[in-house]
Amino acid sequence: MLVGISSYAEEARWGPWQLPCALLPLSYAEQVAAAGGVPVLLPPLPGVTAAVGRLDALILSGGGDLDPVGYGAQPEPETSRVYPERDRAELDLLAAALAARVPVLGICRGLQILNVSRGGTLQQHLPDSGGHRAGPGTFGTHQVRVAPGSRLAGLLGPPDDGGELRLDVPTAHHQAIGRLGAGLVATAWAADGTIEAVEPAPAARAEFLIAVQWHPEQGTDPRLFRALIRFARERPDWKPVPAEPLDSPA
Repeated sequence: MLVGISSYAEEARWGPWQLPCALLPLSYAEQVAAAGGVPVLLPPLPGVTAAVGRLDALILSGGGDLDPVGYGAQPEPETSRVYPERDRAELDLLAAALAARVPVLGICRGLQILNVSRGGTLQQHLPDSGGHRAGPGTFGTHQVRVAPGSRLAGLLGPPDDGGELRLDVPTAHHQAIGRLGAGLVATAWAADGTIEAVEPAPAARAEFLIAVQWHPEQGTDPRLFRALIRFARERPDWKPVPAEPLDSPA
């Protein structure tokens, strides 16, 4: 099972080198591999959507802020690490995956990409008191409440004794959904009301499309990654893509 994961475009340093890189925290690839998939990094370059025909599933990863121009807003002072090229590449990847009925899991920024693709907007900076982020370069933890009857609840349940599913999740974000995009429903919330997960409205749930604002790749619960790969494998039209033979050396 080939699982494409959108990657960052960032300056990186290793040894004596410092260069622009396509990179990704290793935890994404580790979670995919542990769930039975083969991770494939997708750099934010024009034409990357050509890979979708070879993929069994797609993960839209976390990262910097989306360009507010993409949802009709002006940048606020706290908006940073904006890469319009990555926005375009991931919007194209999402559209191609949905057109090809490839299962999609959005994580943090990936949720925001999905929402903006449906005409939604973002809050550009959440209050510091909400518990959505810890110190720079670290992950915090907060609790989310999951909507009963949602696909997310079915994957992460059963509910607590009170009949409602609550989870402690790894978190590190300062932006979140503002206006919800067309055809999406909120399926989890933080204590301050911030939307923490979305999925298509019930009438459009034939495909696997789930996005969460938290960072499951940084936690110990593998169920979202396992569900993504299980759904991909159980698709009626799924079949392994045969490997193309390598050309013989000249």
